[in-house]
Amino acid sequence: MNAGTQRRFEGRVTVVTGAAGALGRACAASLANEGAKLVLFDRDPNGLAETAAICPGSETVVGDVRYAADVKRAAEAARERFGPVESLVAAAGIAGPSKKAIEVEEDEFDLLFDVNVKGSWLAAKYLIPQMRELGRGSVVLFSSAAGLRGSPVLSVYSATKGAVTLLTKSLALNHATENIRVNCVCPGTIESPMVRLSIADAGDATAQSAREDLQKSMHPMQRFGLPSEVVGAVLYLLSDEASFTTGVALPIDGGRLA
Repeated sequence: MNAGTQRRFEGRVTVVTGAAGALGRACAASLANEGAKLVLFDRDPNGLAETAAICPGSETVVGDVRYAADVKRAAEAARERFGPVESLVAAAGIAGPSKKAIEVEEDEFDLLFDVNVKGSWLAAKYLIPQMRELGRGSVVLFSSAAGLRGSPVLSVYSATKGAVTLLTKSLALNHATENIRVNCVCPGTIESPMVRLSIADAGDATAQSAREDLQKSMHPMQRFGLPSEVVGAVLYLLSDEASFTTGVALPIDGGRLA
C-alpha cells in the first residue's frame, strides 16, 4: 500500500465478477489496496490467478456469469470465507461481433445477452440478499457509453448495455429503502484486450487502423480511456462518499456523450 492511500473499504466483503478482465482486475487491485476482502469470479482460471496474485488474501471462484449455479456458488463462497457481501462490482462482459444488428447470428445474440444482461442480473439476484442481511450495500454494474446511445458498429452490444443501464435504475428503485445503492458506469472505449479484439475483427491492417481512428474520433479527447480512469469512478460509487447516489448511469467517455 502506498503511503497515504485511503482505506475506504477496510474489511468490506466485495465480489468482483469478470475479475480476469482488464477493468475487473483494475477494480480488484484498487479495492484490495483499500482493504477490501475480495472474492474474485471469472471463467478464466489463469487470468483469475493473475488477478489474485496482486490481491493478497482474496478468494477465487472459477465460473460463468451466465449460469445461476456458478454465481450462487460464488455468493456462498464469499459468505463462508468472509461473511455477508456488502459490495458488488459486476464487470463481466463481452463485446460480441462488429456487425449491424440484423447481421448478428442468433447464437451470437443469445451469448451477448446471457453474459452482459443475465450475468449482471444473476450477480444482483444472489448477492443483494446478503446486503439485506447487513442492512446496507452498494452495487456497481458495468454498462457503456454504447448503453446510452446506439452504436453502428456494435449494435447488439449496445442493446445489451442499454438493458444494463435500465436494470441498474430498476434495481436502484427496488432497494432504495433498504440502504442498498445500485449504480452503473458507462465507459467509452477503454484500452483493453476486448477493444483490441474488436479492432482486429475489422479485417486487414488498413481496416483495423480505420476502425481504431474512427473509435478514437468519437471521443472529443481523441484517445481511448485507461482502466485506471474507470476505477476511480467505480470506487467512488461503491464508497460511503456516494451515500446519496443511486440509480446513476455515469459516463466515463472522454466527452463522447457531451
